[in-house]
Amino acid sequence: MLQYVLKRIFWLIPILLGVTFIVFTIMYLSPGDPATMILGEGASQEAYEALRVQMGLDRSFIEQFFNYVKQVFFEFDLGRSYVSKRVVLDEILVRLPNTIKLASWSILFASLIGIPMGVISATRPYSKTDNAVMFISLIGVSMPTFWQALLLIILFTSTLGWLPASGFTTWQQMIMPVFALATSSIGTIARITRSSMMDVLDQDYIRTAHAKGVSDGTVTFHHALRNALIPVVTVIGLQFGALLGGAVLTETIFSINGIGTMMVNSIRTRDTMMVQGGVLFIAFIFTVVNLCVDILYAYIDPRIRAQYD
Repeated sequence: MLQYVLKRIFWLIPILLGVTFIVFTIMYLSPGDPATMILGEGASQEAYEALRVQMGLDRSFIEQFFNYVKQVFFEFDLGRSYVSKRVVLDEILVRLPNTIKLASWSILFASLIGIPMGVISATRPYSKTDNAVMFISLIGVSMPTFWQALLLIILFTSTLGWLPASGFTTWQQMIMPVFALATSSIGTIARITRSSMMDVLDQDYIRTAHAKGVSDGTVTFHHALRNALIPVVTVIGLQFGALLGGAVLTETIFSINGIGTMMVNSIRTRDTMMVQGGVLFIAFIFTVVNLCVDILYAYIDPRIRAQYD
């Protein structure tokens, strides 16, 4: 297991290098000039050129990219914001708790709803209950998060006046953002749970347990569900990473002071350092979560643990 974990940690480096190259290239090719955004339209050409030299924007793409890689991977420095002049990592860490809280509550809510939905659907295959669950799951997967968030604001804030439309401090403020962000994951988790449970329930040892007189509840939750959780845990881990990225729109719509809102504002001001730092930080968390999910496999399925014993 230790060798496996070390190998996965080693693979973090090329993954993060690939993400760095893609994001850096996109920001480099994007229209607009950070110097113009900082100085405004009224500054002289000499001031623009002096600031570009100071920021290193006058160098070639290759030189800029390798300087940035050296700065991030060897000096562990994400740089300073072009606009606020603050350290990028400090800005991210200030906003990180809100983003983690939003994604964590969303994936917890999605798991608590999606897994039981999938189990109920799998134990009643092709019934009206199964069709209803799959229809609800399809709606959840198909509905865009930003559109659902706007509908929730119109209904529960503008029309009924029950919930606040901004902030993320009280539980009332958390209801709509968490629900909007979790809806798609609920559908995905429910569908994967149903498929995995149906495969397990068709196994010989399940029929043997029924033949021995074991109750349906024990067979479903003790024997079948645990063995069906392997792909479900995978999806939950991937969904958590997706929710971190999907929080960009949710945080913006509900005015939550998180990493997503920070990156949207940074894109508007062409603050390249802040955008690159935010994406790299989320990519790092995403890969670490996937590593933790892989390690968790061994504790869920003894067959996987036996491969490393």
